[in-house]
Amino acid sequence: MFVKLCGLRTEEDVATAVDAGADAVGFVLTTSPRRISVDTARRLRAGVPSHMLSVAVVHGISPAEAGELARNSGVDALQLHGSYPRAAFEQLAGLRLLRATSLTADTDVRTGAYGEEWLLLDSPVAGSGEPWDLTALNTTRPTGRWLLAGGLTPANVAAAITTAHPWGVDVSSGVESSRGVKDHDLMREFVYAARQSG
Repeated sequence: MFVKLCGLRTEEDVATAVDAGADAVGFVLTTSPRRISVDTARRLRAGVPSHMLSVAVVHGISPAEAGELARNSGVDALQLHGSYPRAAFEQLAGLRLLRATSLTADTDVRTGAYGEEWLLLDSPVAGSGEPWDLTALNTTRPTGRWLLAGGLTPANVAAAITTAHPWGVDVSSGVESSRGVKDHDLMREFVYAARQSG
């Protein structure tokens, strides 16, 4: 089970993710309680070992600006979060991309449909910690390397994996002591629980 810990803001957050055995870390570079600067992201990226994926997470900005932020922060991949059209992904060809969106009747759930390497399915309000109805996946099965997100915590991730059968999971608010502040014990517990389930 691939595990991504998102919204990391400090060197201690990154060190905990590494120690816990996470597969990926996410740095939010646009408006959010978890937002960090490009300079901070570059500094945190230095603490990410080569076997772990580092991801710049953006929302609500142009593809050109998103690409610039990702390149300047030195991360491995770029996560476009929200209703970015296929053209945005085409514009960013050459970068490793993660398409993050909520599940609607119109969502193309084929990983790679927009040229992305990974697909992330989140709750309608990204970063809110709100769970969503996973039974919707019973009739709309994603394909390829897709990550489940939205309302996951150490207490419920095992059940969510059993229900949704994702390739990976992503968490941010579910491992926080307060909004934007990571709880390192919860980070470790989440990775352990996810791995025990998948």
